[in-house]
Amino acid sequence: MASMSILNVLGLSLEVLVIPSDPSWKPGPTLVFLHEGLGSVSLWRDWPAQLCHQLQRPGVVYSRQGYGQSVPVHDVRGAPRVVHGVRQGRLQPDYMHHEALVVLPALLKALQIEKPILVGHSDGGTIALIHASQHPVTAGIVMAPHVMVEDISVKAISDARQAFTEGGLRERLAKFHTDVDGAFWQWNEVWLSAGFRSFDIRREIEAITTPLLAIQGENDAYGTMAQIDDIARHVPHTQWLKLPQCGHSPHKDQPAAVNTAIAQFLSGLAG
Repeated sequence: MASMSILNVLGLSLEVLVIPSDPSWKPGPTLVFLHEGLGSVSLWRDWPAQLCHQLQRPGVVYSRQGYGQSVPVHDVRGAPRVVHGVRQGRLQPDYMHHEALVVLPALLKALQIEKPILVGHSDGGTIALIHASQHPVTAGIVMAPHVMVEDISVKAISDARQAFTEGGLRERLAKFHTDVDGAFWQWNEVWLSAGFRSFDIRREIEAITTPLLAIQGENDAYGTMAQIDDIARHVPHTQWLKLPQCGHSPHKDQPAAVNTAIAQFLSGLAG
């Protein structure tokens, strides 16, 4: 049975859900799920557990700082600073690098996980790519990742700001985050900042040697096919899946197709 806990990582109290192995499963690498820019453990709903049981592999799902039940970011709209080794204030353009190269390795070490299978969505997909470019992983699965900033992304995030302040988005998100305002503004403000427009990891990901599966919906309001096309261009061994009638969340919009693709991808590795 899955178990929820709060784990201290680098002075941060992070919400962690562990999906354990069944005694009948063969030993294998752990799936580590990395959520989107407004995501959390609970916003994944039951998809991680379903996928883990289908693949017969253990899993870990966690909420980054400021999301879900994890510790909030102090003064999330204030000046960026570091206090006692912990970042405070507004997120900086390198926030996904910090998560991928500082926080995630510490979390994996605390959980005694080596060479995980990273499953990332949106920002989580980007974090997975950055981590895989510098750390050993068994495989990477990225859904709607961002390797550079597109105008369509900026427009969608601007629209989300209006929906949060004037529509019902704040109320919908409040069910999933202890500090809903902190969760929203840390993501929204960094993406709409001038410093983030030059974010580009296409050269960095050329260092990825691990097997990689990239998935993108054809109706994604937050990014075009250029994202996974550029991943395939810079990481030639990438396998990719482009899904019709699918938006920014392939695992929600087309779960059967996504689960089948992941199962086939990982089966190929085993073979």
